[in-house]
Amino acid sequence: MPAVPDLETALRERYALERELGRGGMATVYLARDLKHERLVALKVLRPELAASLGAERFLREIRIAARLQHPHILPIFDSGEAAGPSEGPRLWYTMPYVEGPSLRDRVNERGPLPLDEAVRITREVALALDHAHRRGVIHRDIKPENILLSDSQALVADFGIARGSDGAGGGAGLTQTGMALGTPLYMSPEQASGDAADARSDLYSLGCTLFELLTGAPPFTGDTPQAVTVKRFTQPAPSVRAARPEVPLELARAVARALERDPAKRFASLAEFAAALDARGDGPARSHPERRSIAVLPFVTLSADPETEYFGDAMAEEILNALAKVTALRVASRTSSFAFKGRNEDIAEIARKLRASAVLEGSVRRAGNRIRVTAQLIDAEEGFHLWSERYDRELADVFAIQDEIASRIVESLQVVLTEQERRAMPVDRADVRAYEYYLRGRQLANQVRRDGYEGALRMYQRAVEIDPGYARAYAGMADCYAWIHMYYEASEAMARRADEASRRALELDPTSAEAHASRGFALSLEKRYAEARAEFAKAVALAPTLFEAHYLFGRVSWAEGRKEEAAQHFLDASQVRPDDFQSLAMLSTVYDGLKQYDEAVPLYRTVVDRVRRHLELYPEDARALYHGAIALRRVGEDEEAKAWAERALAAVGDDASALYNLGCFHAIGGDIEQAFACLDRAVDCGFAHREWMEHDADLDGRMRGDPRWARLLARLG
Repeated sequence: MPAVPDLETALRERYALERELGRGGMATVYLARDLKHERLVALKVLRPELAASLGAERFLREIRIAARLQHPHILPIFDSGEAAGPSEGPRLWYTMPYVEGPSLRDRVNERGPLPLDEAVRITREVALALDHAHRRGVIHRDIKPENILLSDSQALVADFGIARGSDGAGGGAGLTQTGMALGTPLYMSPEQASGDAADARSDLYSLGCTLFELLTGAPPFTGDTPQAVTVKRFTQPAPSVRAARPEVPLELARAVARALERDPAKRFASLAEFAAALDARGDGPARSHPERRSIAVLPFVTLSADPETEYFGDAMAEEILNALAKVTALRVASRTSSFAFKGRNEDIAEIARKLRASAVLEGSVRRAGNRIRVTAQLIDAEEGFHLWSERYDRELADVFAIQDEIASRIVESLQVVLTEQERRAMPVDRADVRAYEYYLRGRQLANQVRRDGYEGALRMYQRAVEIDPGYARAYAGMADCYAWIHMYYEASEAMARRADEASRRALELDPTSAEAHASRGFALSLEKRYAEARAEFAKAVALAPTLFEAHYLFGRVSWAEGRKEEAAQHFLDASQVRPDDFQSLAMLSTVYDGLKQYDEAVPLYRTVVDRVRRHLELYPEDARALYHGAIALRRVGEDEEAKAWAERALAAVGDDASALYNLGCFHAIGGDIEQAFACLDRAVDCGFAHREWMEHDADLDGRMRGDPRWARLLARLG
C-alpha cells in the first residue's frame, strides 16, 4: 500500500488502513478496519485537487444528504470527515460497507453480455435505487458498471458520496460547481458532457448506457479518446441494441433507445417509469424480481377452544405483515387484501394469483393458559413447495420474540437485503402481554372503519394503558380513533382535544415511533396547525419510509391545506408503498384534476377502476371501494356501471358521512346538482365538518360553486 502517513495519522484512532483496493478518477479506495465497530469498511479518499476545489464544508454538507438514503440497493454511507495533514493538505474521506462480491464491471469483463433476465433484473434494481435517491433530491452523476457492486447477485449502487444534490437538496450548490468534469465519458449524458446542469435524466442516460453494455458487451459509443466518444454522442444516433443482439425483445430495445435519447425531454420522465418499462417488456408475463419480492401474509388459524382468543391469530399475522411492510425490497399485500381469505378454503396458488404474490405465509396459533404454540410456513406460490416452516412452543410472554423470528426468517428465505434502518425498525414493540392483548383487540375493532368500531377500539386502548401506562402504541391508536371520529362523526372541540392529548402522550413515551409522529400530525391537522402537522408527517416518513398511513395522511392534510402539488407526491408515495390500495390512487387522480393535469388524471382513473374491481372480488359490498370506483368510472365515461356502483354503495352504508360526501361528489361530476347538494347536506347532518376539504375538492367545481346553496353549505361548516 502506498504510504499515506498523514492520513493514517489523522485516522488512527478510528480506522486501521489495511491495503489499497483501487484508484479512480475521483478517489483512492482503501480496505480499512473500523476500530470502534470491529468491521471492515471501504474508505474512499478524494483526490487532493478535487478535495481542494470542493472545500470541506460543501463536501461534508453533500455527504450528509447522501447519507440519508436508505434503500436495499444503495450502499449506505457510514461515516465521513476531513483529515488534515501537514504535507498534503486536507484529505476528504468517507466510508461504506466493504462488499466482497464483484462489481458489475468484473462480471461483464468475466462473462461478456449477460443473460437477458439477469441484465434486466440488475438494471431495474439500480433504477429503483436511483429513483429513491432522486425523490430525495440526490443525483448520482457517475452511474457505470464500476459503481454497481454485486452482493449475493443483487445490485448495490455505490459512490453516492460524491453525488450532486439536486436543486433544493440541502439548500446549496452541488459538486458540479467545482470546475472539474465529474463522470465517465463512456456513460456520460450529452448535457453532462457539455457542462450543462445534470438532473435525474442524466442518471437515466448513464443507466441506459450501462444496460446497453450488459446486453451487448460494449457501451453504445466507444472511441480511442474521451473526445472521440463525446463527438459520437453529439453527432450520431445511439445504435440499436438489437443490431448487436437480435434476440433482445422489441419492447426492451425501445426502452433502451428511449433512455439514450440525446434530448433529455424525450427520455423517460423518471427512473421509476424506466423500471416499469423494463418490467413490461413484451416478452411474456412480468416476472418476480428479487429486489421486489411479493408476499401475502394470511391470518393465522386460531386452534384454541375459546372463541374469545380468535383475534390472536389475526393479530399475530398482522404484526408480522406490518414488520415485513417496513422492508422496501418487499411488496407486501395489504391487510385488507390478505384477510379477505380468512376462513375460505382456497388453494394457495389461487390466493397468490389474486393477491399477485410470489410467496404466501400461513400459520396457526394454539393458546392454553400462559403457553402458546405457533406454526408458520412460507410457501413458494409458483412452484408450490415450502421455502421454510417452523413450530414454536413458548410462554405467552415470548410472543414478541416469535413474531420477530418469523419475520426475520422470511426475509432470510426470500434473500432480501435489509438497510440498517430496516433492521432497526422491523422488531415489534415490547409491552406488558396483558396490555398487548387489549391493544390487539382494539386494533381489530378499529379496522372495521366505522364509528362503533372506533368507539370499541377506544375502550380497548384505554384498558391497555391502564395496565401499561407507558404503552405508546396504544396512545397513538387512541389518537387516531379520536381523529377519525372528529373527521366524520363528531367535529367537536372535545374530540380534537382528546386526539391532541393522546398523540402528545404517544410521542412523549416514544419519540422514535413513526406511528406516533403520524398520529400527532393527524391530530394537529384537526386544529388547522398545518405547518406543525407537516413537520410531524415528515418525521414519520423519515423514520419509516414504508408506513402507508404517514404518506396517505400527509397527502390528505396537504390537500386540505390547498397544497395540491405536495398532496400529489404524498398520494403517489402511498400508492407505491401499498400497490394494491385504490384509495391513494383515487385521491391522486382527483388532485390531478384539481391541477388540470388531465393527461395524467384520465389513465389514473382507469387504474383506480382496475384496482377497485380486484378489491370487489374479495369484498363485493365494500361501500368505500364502490363509491371511489363509481367516481372513477364516471370520469372515464362508463356511466351505467358508475350509477350501479353508486347505488350499491348507498345501499351498503346508509347514513355514513364519508359515503354521503363522496356520493355528493359523484352526482356533482355527473351534473345532477340537486342530488349532489342533497348528499352533501346529509353528510353534514351526519357529522362531516371539513370545510377546507370541500373548498379544494375538484369534484365539486363548476355549477356547484355558482349555486346559492354552495355558500349556505359552507356556512354550515363554520
